[in-house]
Amino acid sequence: MKKKLLALILAGVMALGLAACGGGQEETPSESGEGTPVQSGEETPSGSADGATYTVGICQLVTHEALDAATQGFQDALKEELGDAVTFDLQNAANDPATCATIANGFVSAGVDLILANATTALQAAVAATADIPILGTSVTEYGVALGIDGFTGTVGTNVSGTSDLAPLDQQAAMIQEWFPDAKTVGLLYCSGEANSQYQVDTVQAALEALGYTCTQYPFSDSNDIAAVTQNAVANSEIIYIPTDNTAASNTGVVDNICRPAGIPVFAGEEGIAKGCAVATLSISYYDLGVATGKMAARILTGESDVSEMPIEYAPQFTKKYNADICADLGITPPEGYEAIA
Repeated sequence: MKKKLLALILAGVMALGLAACGGGQEETPSESGEGTPVQSGEETPSGSADGATYTVGICQLVTHEALDAATQGFQDALKEELGDAVTFDLQNAANDPATCATIANGFVSAGVDLILANATTALQAAVAATADIPILGTSVTEYGVALGIDGFTGTVGTNVSGTSDLAPLDQQAAMIQEWFPDAKTVGLLYCSGEANSQYQVDTVQAALEALGYTCTQYPFSDSNDIAAVTQNAVANSEIIYIPTDNTAASNTGVVDNICRPAGIPVFAGEEGIAKGCAVATLSISYYDLGVATGKMAARILTGESDVSEMPIEYAPQFTKKYNADICADLGITPPEGYEAIA
């Protein structure tokens, strides 16, 4: 009886051993989650042939139409390229540089695979936070100015690249002359805390003065003093010019409530500001700018491109647009060749 029982036990052990050694069984994933096997016939996430996944941190400086469009274009393009292989951690700094720094440092601690910095202040915070994680900027006017690079030639050469929203500033000055050739004074309204705004107004001022205008700069420090500074600019100017400025973009209602009743036309560096308070703009599509940035991100994440070798990309085309409502209120007829802002 004991012999029969022992034989049965040995037979069971051998059967278990053969099952464990069978070649047709699945491997179990490692505890770290890396190297999880793909079953026969199972597709990997779209755009990720090796099954890799990526986390992208997005730091957007503030909520307004232009930056929102750039973020959306970026996400749409990257999803189209990589499908479910990419996830986003989107955070908004509410126009606070300190919050930008906190967000960027959080992305570094979390070990994201790439950072999108939407606007100059967000880019500066990301660059201060990491020299290793790839960073792409968008809605950044001039990278040399933003990053303090003398003699900038178009490629940062570090872990930073991206896209620029710079429209031809000399053409913006020429646009003002096209609309108001007999005007004499132009007030340049911008946020002093945005380095690229200063760059733009300096450049536009030089172009306008070459055309015979007298220009005065009216910098405001933040949203708290924009109304007072705008009132001063309106009292001393026939025309107001606002560059691609994030603080101004978040306060177009304030500007419009002062300029329109006073009969002072405003020209803007981008469509979002023009939609809120200006008669016209020479603008780009921020959504398309975001799409271009998303395609750059896909090449970086998949290893196709090295961020340090990628030159800054610029918008391929610019559109002359006008604000029909404000033009009607001010009794202004747009020149030919301008498209109404939708």
